[in-house]
Amino acid sequence: MGFARLIYVALFCPSLISPTTAFDLSCNTNYVSYYGQNSARNQKSLGAYCQDAIEDVIVLSFMDGFPNIDLNFANACETTFDSSHILHCPNMAADIKSCQSGGKVVLLSLGGASGAYSFSSDEDGRGFAETVWNKFFRGSDPQRPFDDAVLDGIDLDIEGGSTTGYAAFIEQLRSHYKSDPSKRYYIASAPQCPFPDAYLGPVLNSAWFDMVFVQFYNNYCSLNAFPNWFNFNDWDNWAKTQSVNKGVKVFIGAPGASSAASYGYVDGATLQRIYESVRATYSSLGGVMTWDVSQARTSG
Repeated sequence: MGFARLIYVALFCPSLISPTTAFDLSCNTNYVSYYGQNSARNQKSLGAYCQDAIEDVIVLSFMDGFPNIDLNFANACETTFDSSHILHCPNMAADIKSCQSGGKVVLLSLGGASGAYSFSSDEDGRGFAETVWNKFFRGSDPQRPFDDAVLDGIDLDIEGGSTTGYAAFIEQLRSHYKSDPSKRYYIASAPQCPFPDAYLGPVLNSAWFDMVFVQFYNNYCSLNAFPNWFNFNDWDNWAKTQSVNKGVKVFIGAPGASSAASYGYVDGATLQRIYESVRATYSSLGGVMTWDVSQARTSG
């Protein structure tokens, strides 16, 4: 049974009747995977993972440097524009469009556990939103890493620096989102489970988020602390009482394998029991997130 049963349950969500059905955020059985860091050292192409019907959201990781852009997708992309350090990834661009044609949502994650990133002011954050819109969404820029592919949103995995500028960045980016009614765009974040998050806490309370992928690992509130210290209730309460978006969905973030985190991994059967308990109790649940897709596929 185990984790495979969680995936089986997900197939009964109305939004997941077939692999080509569009992602439905209102469903509580969505499955999110981070892609790009090759943490299991056997990462396949993005397109290969998107052929799997269970994927609902793929998060490309990472833009680990900004506002001076630095992208790192490990073996998925290693080419740059001429006379530039910015990655140019035509193969990933084709895969992004293929994923989207199958009903998947593709986000770009900003931050990560390593790298150099921060904003010096709100003006800095708003200015960078213009850059991101032009390079990854409907805007125009001579160096678009994914060429004419248009992403579905961004994720903030902020694990260092200050909170300055992020709310302004989101506000400005959402103003661009509204200018394009042809598709739905998303704002996500990946806080660590201690509440409030040390780096994103104030931002989560002041800016709009559609999805929050809580990292329930590497902390006292990890999955292997269920039920005593596992604190999904704190995040559910935040979603309903403090979040700007009262419809925000909170995801159970899990390591894809024992080697994917220093602490907090649980096997598939245990994750299934936790998921079912949360689903029966908390209406803010959006599904499960795994770090990362190569680890999850390797462990099974």
